[in-house]
Amino acid sequence: MDAPELVLVLRYRKAVTYGLHVLLGALETHETSTRYEVRFGETPEATAAHIREASATATRVLVLWSFYSPDAEALARELAQIRDLADAPNVAHVAGGVHATAEPVQTLDAGWDIAAVGEGETTLLSLVDAVGDPTGISGLAYRDATGAVVRTGRPQRRPLDDFRGFSLRWDRFNALEITRGCVFSCRFCQTPFMFSARFRHRSVENVRWHVDAMRRRGLRDVRFITPTALSYGASGDEANLDAVEELLATCRDGIGPEGRVFFGSFPSEIRPEHVSREALQLVKKYCANNNIIVGAQSGSDRVLDAAKRGHGVEEVKRAVRLGVEEGFRINVDMIFGMPGEDQGDVDASLRLARELADLGARIHAHTFMPLPGTPWRDAPPGDVDPETISEVDRLSQRGALYGHWQKQRDHAARLAAAAEAYPRPGRSRTILPLRTECS
Repeated sequence: MDAPELVLVLRYRKAVTYGLHVLLGALETHETSTRYEVRFGETPEATAAHIREASATATRVLVLWSFYSPDAEALARELAQIRDLADAPNVAHVAGGVHATAEPVQTLDAGWDIAAVGEGETTLLSLVDAVGDPTGISGLAYRDATGAVVRTGRPQRRPLDDFRGFSLRWDRFNALEITRGCVFSCRFCQTPFMFSARFRHRSVENVRWHVDAMRRRGLRDVRFITPTALSYGASGDEANLDAVEELLATCRDGIGPEGRVFFGSFPSEIRPEHVSREALQLVKKYCANNNIIVGAQSGSDRVLDAAKRGHGVEEVKRAVRLGVEEGFRINVDMIFGMPGEDQGDVDASLRLARELADLGARIHAHTFMPLPGTPWRDAPPGDVDPETISEVDRLSQRGALYGHWQKQRDHAARLAAAAEAYPRPGRSRTILPLRTECS
């Protein structure tokens, strides 16, 4: 058998497999004249071993990375480690995902050869067709021979049905992405600014194809990736319960009597204003989860308005009360240290956290991180004062609060430092105005 022209080495980390699986799903149905091979590097050492072996015979080796912004600094160190173990002129390291999309120059300066900007399916297929040569392929940023950054623009956004949501050929499965993009455009969130501020939904028929494929492989749990679960089938900000019921009924039928469907739980969530008794009863009718995730983010209406959340505190309280009445355990996302928060806003968030905990909810605590690609990218990092930490610890000790909010404080500081090092022209920090005596 002829040696492959192109070898794709995936830096395969358990924390970020979904995006890589989607790329593999697109690749397995793609017709190309390029002889290629895919390898999985599950550790830095294994990745380097694949690179050494492949670079000896292949025309090109592309090492594919995908990571979130908080991980960028640590993975840049890992990239340097892998380069020390194995490197060659025909090897290129390609970074994709939200961080590479938002900060392509920062990504190149950190050591990657190519930054994939935007949605990666069509970009990867074009790279495979070109045996790894990035010239003229949209969706990339790289440096030319003079060191100048070449930007080729974003790739075409295509319907989700055009590509598989996981890989049968390489037997790599994950929660199924049913919606991409988000109309709500919260100022702290990367999703709408990477995928556009509109919804694109996978069709029910296409979802059913995936569920049938899972069942044939002996898989029994169906989960979904979506920025806002009850927005499935919607084009605007209202929930579309008819579309949701069609989706859930189809999945329930497809996965069979021994299977389970999970909706509105990890790795997705439900917006509080979408929670209704009818919606919760749909989840109870078709799904196995006894918990749902509700995005509150703050107990201050002022902060929610500044973040462009599109709902207020009362909708959060109502959602939790309805959920508890319907027998669900409610996990509520809250972010501490939002830009411009004053003590009154912090106190309001803590009051809400205590009230919701008394109702039986659990608080999933986060610290605000100024994420690249968002309107609040240049805001100060989230800061949590000692009194707030003490209150959060008390809620945690009674089992009413969980999360990696402490680790996120460190991530936030690093992201803010990176934003300072790579200023955006003409942009200033975006913060809430301080309260005055007459406010």
